[in-house]
Amino acid sequence: MIRVKTNEMERESSPEKVEQILQGAMQEFLAHGFAGTSMDRVAAAAGVSKATVYSHFADKEGLFKALIERLARKKFQLIFGSEPLEGEPLEVLRQLGTRALEQMSTDQEHSAFMRVLIGESGRFPELAQICVNSMIKPTLVALNKYLASHPELKIRDPEAMARILLGSLVHFHITQEVLHGENIIPMKGDRIIDTMIDLLEKSVRAS
Repeated sequence: MIRVKTNEMERESSPEKVEQILQGAMQEFLAHGFAGTSMDRVAAAAGVSKATVYSHFADKEGLFKALIERLARKKFQLIFGSEPLEGEPLEVLRQLGTRALEQMSTDQEHSAFMRVLIGESGRFPELAQICVNSMIKPTLVALNKYLASHPELKIRDPEAMARILLGSLVHFHITQEVLHGENIIPMKGDRIIDTMIDLLEKSVRAS
C-alpha cells in the first residue's frame, strides 16, 4: 500500500499520512459515492497534495479497497479478539453474536459505508467482492473453524451453520440500520441472539 520512492518521501509516507488520506477518502465516499469521488476531492478533504495521495495509492479503487480492508480488520478484532475463544460453546457464541450486533449497530460510519457499497455494487461488482473477500469470508472461516472444533454441539454441517448464524446477524443489521427499517419491523437484537442460541441448544439436546 505504501510506496516510498526516495528518502525525502519518508515523512510523507508515514502511517499518520496514510490515515489522513483514508479519513479524507471515507469522508468523500460517504458524501459522493464511489463514482462521484475523485482523487482531487480526496486530496482536498485530506489536506494533502494530489501527488501525496498517488504516492500511497495507485488509484481510487485502491483507496476504496484499503478502506474496506481497514474496516474488516477493525470489526474482526473487536468481535473475535486476539486470543483463542474459551468457555462453554453456547455462551461463547452468544457473546460473539452480541458483540457483532453491537459493533454493527453503534458504528454509524460502518452503516453509512455499507449503504455506499450496496448502492455501488451494481456498477462496480468488484468492490462488493472485495467486501465479501475481506470482511465476510474471514468471519465465516473463523466461525466454521470454531463450530467444527466443538463436536459436542452436534452440528452436521459447521460451514452451513456458520453462514446461517452470520447471515441472520447481517440481515438484521441491514434491514434495521442500513435500510432504516427499525420503525417498520422493530425488534431488539437480543431476541435474535436468544433465538439463535435456543435453536442450537435444542439441536444439542435432540441429538
